[in-house]
Amino acid sequence: MKLKINKDLCIGCGACQAICPEVFEIEDDGLASVIVEDVEDELKDDAIDAKEGCPTSAIEDVEN
Repeated sequence: MKLKINKDLCIGCGACQAICPEVFEIEDDGLASVIVEDVEDELKDDAIDAKEGCPTSAIEDVEN
């Protein structure tokens, strides 16, 4: 599973980082970023929760 942040939609609320800090962080610009290339199986549920909890739907799947 690969994810990315649409920076045009991200408001930097930090919900993704709060739910799944192993996958998401807030950068110096105040916006979220994905810090892993591939989400490990044990983190997928939390990553999906973060994606679904994003208030602006800024977390997107990356097609392989």
